[in-house]
Amino acid sequence: MLFKKSKKIDDGRSIYVKKSRMQEIWHQFQKNKGAVVGLVMLIIIIGIAIVSGFVFDYKEDICARHAATRLIRPCLEHPFGTDQMGRSVLARVLYGTRYSLLIGIVVVGVSTGIGTMLGSIAGYYGGKVETVIMRIVEIFMMIPNILLGIIFVAAFGISLTNLMLALGLSTVPHFARTARSSVMTVRGNEYVEAAKAMGVSDFKIIFTHVLPNALSAILVQATTRVASAIISAATFSFIGLGVPSPTPEWGAMLSDARQNMRDYPHLVIFPGLAIMVTVLAINLVGDGLRDALDPKLKR
Repeated sequence: MLFKKSKKIDDGRSIYVKKSRMQEIWHQFQKNKGAVVGLVMLIIIIGIAIVSGFVFDYKEDICARHAATRLIRPCLEHPFGTDQMGRSVLARVLYGTRYSLLIGIVVVGVSTGIGTMLGSIAGYYGGKVETVIMRIVEIFMMIPNILLGIIFVAAFGISLTNLMLALGLSTVPHFARTARSSVMTVRGNEYVEAAKAMGVSDFKIIFTHVLPNALSAILVQATTRVASAIISAATFSFIGLGVPSPTPEWGAMLSDARQNMRDYPHLVIFPGLAIMVTVLAINLVGDGLRDALDPKLKR
């Protein structure tokens, strides 16, 4: 059990009090130096996403074409160079942080919400309800995520909204299985049986008694899935089924740079590094949360 030292009492003795759950999680998280580095990186990335909306003008700095400054290699005036339309790669990479983080958060929000609800119902009720839900989930798991996303985008059109919905729905089965397993481990506990005996509705039991005690695995998976969503979005944009041009999404920037990447490698280096650094930061934080939330991994 973790304790923290309190202030000395009147007779000079020191007493120790139990740390709160959040303090304990933070204490365990800090032990993972890589996770702390990832958290710092993620805070900087989020800060860039917020500030870039005030620093750059979307129409002028991000979308406008400037023929006089086409394909300039990195220099003092343009640290990341310019693209085939004369637009600053630095401005587009920094501004693109907003779209990549938005995609990751929305995708995970959609998949977590739907998947957790389905998995919780299946894990709590069991029997035929569980069989029907999990068989449907397994059918969708048999279809590769990218194929399911391509079908959705091809059917409803290419847009940022459709891309996020496609990626979110394609990852629902993973959260459904995780939520089901987590709920099954706590549904037989005494407090759940006591709530049933008191006449509490099943809906309230699931969302106020069962899920709060099964959120650790769901939270860890949600964190790591943000990184996967960013990579998947970049993949879709690269093959022309993601965010349409001139939106400065990193995958779309890589797609636009394909024709000039041999002569002007800066067009792919900087968006690629942005994806790599962001995914690395999120994965490091996810690893730290896993170690902090899973008692079996605590040292």
